[in-house]
Amino acid sequence: MIELGVIPNARMAQAFIDYLAGLGISCHAMPVEQGVKLVLANSADLTSASEELELFIKNPNDPKYLQASWDNGDAGVKFDYGSGGLGLAAQFITGAGPLTLVIFAVCVLLFAVMNLGFGNQVYSALSFFNAVPGADLEQVWRVFTPSLMHGSIMHVVFNLLWWWYLGGKIENRLGTMPLLTLLLVAGTLPNIVQYFVSGPNFLGISGVVYALVGYSYLMGKRSPQSGIFLPDSYMGFMIIWLLLGFTDILGVSMANGAHIGGLAVGLLQALIDSRNSRRIKR
Repeated sequence: MIELGVIPNARMAQAFIDYLAGLGISCHAMPVEQGVKLVLANSADLTSASEELELFIKNPNDPKYLQASWDNGDAGVKFDYGSGGLGLAAQFITGAGPLTLVIFAVCVLLFAVMNLGFGNQVYSALSFFNAVPGADLEQVWRVFTPSLMHGSIMHVVFNLLWWWYLGGKIENRLGTMPLLTLLLVAGTLPNIVQYFVSGPNFLGISGVVYALVGYSYLMGKRSPQSGIFLPDSYMGFMIIWLLLGFTDILGVSMANGAHIGGLAVGLLQALIDSRNSRRIKR
């Protein structure tokens, strides 16, 4: 048995399996936490099946896959969507890796503490250099820790949903190290950019979120076999959101420098990682 890849949706996976069957390639589905693992019966089919998977990920809604299900599908196939008793909490945990969950928890905890009467103390300890008296360059953690604080419920919910959704995918499919790299780089360099744009008073992990957005989008275009992608519509929404930050329409102060810096970090990292994956494939 040769592992081909993982598809997050069971029905999509079965459509692809049916399509491969029409090409004479035997492939089976194995449920895993991240979705459905595709397993080939014959190692000789790996190259052609990998090429077909890359095309499928780019356009899973191509009518030829639906037609393949009609032509080659087994009406007796049962789809495993996981136990209904798992609940939202279990789905939340299995949809992310340990780093994703730890950062999520830290941000929630800090937000709660700040809103229980300790906002000044937390801000004084974690804000960027020069934001408060005594916050000097010797306190090196301050280049990163503003990313962990949030100022409003909308701010923390919006950022953490994106962090869990994109960060969880990256960590589950590529491992913890790629996500940790994005977190550290996009959690520091964009903060420095933001400091020079508007000063030291800023909060939030949105710079990292935009890094994940850029990374996921470009990886999906350049290395679809990685299983990391972001639909064009989602990318368009985030770009529009970024542009709105330069106006007064939203009625809130946006960390535009951090957003642009984070997006640049994510795109650059995706460019590097996709090149490396292509070299390994060759």
